[in-house]
Amino acid sequence: MGAASRDGFGDALARPAGRVATGDARLERAFLFACALDVAVAKPGNVSLDSAGHGMEARMFIDSARASLPGLLRPGAAVGERAEAAVIATRAAVGCNTNLGILLLGAPIALAAERLAARAAGAGVAAEAGAPPASASDAGAADGGAADEHPADGGTPADAARARLRFRFDRLCAELDAVLATLTVADARHAYRAIAHASPGGLGDAPEQSVHAEPTIDLRAAMRLAADRDLVAAQYADGFPQVRQGAARFLRDALGTVPQAASDGRPEAAMLDVFMTLLAAHPDSHIARKRGTVAAQTVTDTAAALWFPRPGSPEADRATLLAGWDAELKSKGINPGTTADLSVASAFMAACVMPKLVSRAGAGVSRLLGTESDS
Repeated sequence: MGAASRDGFGDALARPAGRVATGDARLERAFLFACALDVAVAKPGNVSLDSAGHGMEARMFIDSARASLPGLLRPGAAVGERAEAAVIATRAAVGCNTNLGILLLGAPIALAAERLAARAAGAGVAAEAGAPPASASDAGAADGGAADEHPADGGTPADAARARLRFRFDRLCAELDAVLATLTVADARHAYRAIAHASPGGLGDAPEQSVHAEPTIDLRAAMRLAADRDLVAAQYADGFPQVRQGAARFLRDALGTVPQAASDGRPEAAMLDVFMTLLAAHPDSHIARKRGTVAAQTVTDTAAALWFPRPGSPEADRATLLAGWDAELKSKGINPGTTADLSVASAFMAACVMPKLVSRAGAGVSRLLGTESDS
């Protein structure tokens, strides 16, 4: 990636002009981090700093991330409201659909994280007033619910760190479950309008609960109707399983529990692994809508062969193979966009659990974020 003075992306994410308060600077940073990571890491078929494609370039995704923040992180807003406001702002900023899937996935994660932060802050106020916190899990407002910083029962500091992250991750997952369980018809109405406004290429439609008609069921129920053909809808239907798995991968990487051969300890490596692992296991919904299920399965089979070669396969330079495949996919107009959306949502969720994950990124992401350090 080029220097900040050449690409200007640091300014695009760091500038405060027109900024609307979102209520939690750490959530804002987590989302911007995930979006910066998306374009900083070259992923086959996706737009990156080093490789434009599909009539788009990386700057559009950076501008989209900045524009969508006030809507996505609007304090107190429901999931559907967040998605619609963020999509409208994105469209106004870049004139096309760059992040519909990211916003649909990010909205419930943002609301769940906001609720946890509010409870933690309330526990802190109660403690200052002399009242006990509502629960032990609410006692660590300053760092998102951390428990005692000292190892318990003779465990090592690494054991304590793992336990704290497991605790925070489980809390966020539980809150996300609660958000999904209480989605409403109003959420569906707003989400439908967001989808229609984004006008995603090759949008699939169903005769029942069409996105072009007024919904009569809640958003999760509507998503269940599309879950068999769309991975974003499947997350709503099934409790974000792939996003949770991806987030866990980022956290394991940060703790150094991923084999060194699979990671260099930075979130860039985790982003590529999450993307390729997802693509190797699940045909991309965006490709299936635009090119058909056979094309989507072919891409998945290629991803599996490249990322999980069979024992005895000839040694090859993986980076060279991925770069060549990236060029091939873009020359054919094939974009695994849904897989990228799930990867970004995974990074966002992980950074909500572990804010310091942002500081573990390399200089390229730091420049995109407009800072060289983040404690």
